Amino acid sequence: MTSPMNGDSHETRPLWALNATELVSGYLAARFTPLDVIESVLERIDGVNPLVNAVVTSDAEVARRAAAESTRRHREGKLLSGIDGVPITVKDNIPVRGMRSTWGSRLFSNYIPEVDELPVARLRRAGGIIFGKTNCPEFTLQGYTNNILFGPTRNPWNLALTPGGSSGGAVTAVAAGLGPIAIGTDGGGSIRRPASYTGLIGLKPSRGRVPRTDGFPAILLDFETVGPIARSVADVKLVMDIIAPSDPNDPASMPFRDRPFRSEIPRPCRILFVPQFGDAPVDPEIADAVTRAADRLLDIGHHVETGVAPFDISSVDIAWPVISQSGLAWLSSICDGFPLEASSQMHELAQLGNNLSAADYVSALSSVRCVERQLSIAFETYDLIMTPSAAALPWKADEAFPGEIAGQSVGPRGHAVFTAFVNLVGSAGINLPCGQSRSGLPIGLQLVSRPGGDGLLTGIASQCEAAGLWTMTPPDNIPALNDALSVLSV
Repeated sequence: MTSPMNGDSHETRPLWALNATELVSGYLAARFTPLDVIESVLERIDGVNPLVNAVVTSDAEVARRAAAESTRRHREGKLLSGIDGVPITVKDNIPVRGMRSTWGSRLFSNYIPEVDELPVARLRRAGGIIFGKTNCPEFTLQGYTNNILFGPTRNPWNLALTPGGSSGGAVTAVAAGLGPIAIGTDGGGSIRRPASYTGLIGLKPSRGRVPRTDGFPAILLDFETVGPIARSVADVKLVMDIIAPSDPNDPASMPFRDRPFRSEIPRPCRILFVPQFGDAPVDPEIADAVTRAADRLLDIGHHVETGVAPFDISSVDIAWPVISQSGLAWLSSICDGFPLEASSQMHELAQLGNNLSAADYVSALSSVRCVERQLSIAFETYDLIMTPSAAALPWKADEAFPGEIAGQSVGPRGHAVFTAFVNLVGSAGINLPCGQSRSGLPIGLQLVSRPGGDGLLTGIASQCEAAGLWTMTPPDNIPALNDALSVLSV
């Protein structure tokens, strides 16, 4: 089924290609129903998911029942929220009631939660149609998306390449038209970098801005947050309205008590543009695209100053491995099946964590406090920090990381240098599309606010979207995916 868009009856797009806000407008105008939409999305999954491997578990009957209930509410004018009837996928490290949730590991291959994690429960109560789980790497500790259970997820812009990780399945689902909204997690850039690789908007909320309960063991503590991935800023805001209210069961959220999420109308902002972290290499096509975007922000009326990272980059490099490896070591100690079911790579990381001392961990936390202090000072001068979202373009789908960037050899985090500091200090960060490489791959920029500045980020994102900082490619117009589908149809 297709729907007239933009008031032009001759311009039609399939329902699975519409954004959430477009779907809601169609429901209110009675042009189509949530039942129509879920059937369109499920059909799209049948045709496209075998190519990209984004959705690893789905429940069509539960989705149809939820869509039927939403259709009835729309007919009776008794909507639960502005997201009522919108299909939503959930990353496989976020428990969903009655739906297999594996965390990308054989350790949880048969785990079916009895309750939703809090953000999912809120979306469900608001009428969102939770219909599928998206692929992620084991324990979400890698920057690409592959695991023993399901294999690699592929980037719809080039099926030979990765969409990044750990929210690779989530971004691929949204980019390919397998639902307009995905809920992911970001522990060190896991929403922002994959969103940059697939041309999407991805928000990493501030620490505590989206409360969490009833989830998997928090191996990254509250450095990891739940956030939305979408094709429009309006859709991101739509989700945040639902999932952002505080909850006393998550003490980190209580600073936001009586502070509902609101997108701010941005005044001229003072932006520090940091094109490179120290001598860490950046792909020249990414550097050029993000620099052009900085010039556009100047044109919009913001004050942009180019400079260096206003914190000790080495402190991030010291802290992050200690936190992640220690968290995995703790998980291995509380899960009896870990020795048999975890992959060899996870065993190696857990052993590294077991080899760390208490002094190592306290030293890592001390490094975090150092970065927090330095950024607190920087945000007295600047409203936002701007960087590339990723240092490398997407690489081969079955490889954990690119071994080279701009002619220089790099390690596992070479592509990910720009994002982890945001998690360590609890700030908010967002990826915005800002161009494409010569080969047609999306490129993204990162904007970072002080903790609690989520509304400023969505406000300036809306402003950039309206000013044409990027042109969003709809999921029915991605060349590589359409070419692959054409071959299959022959």
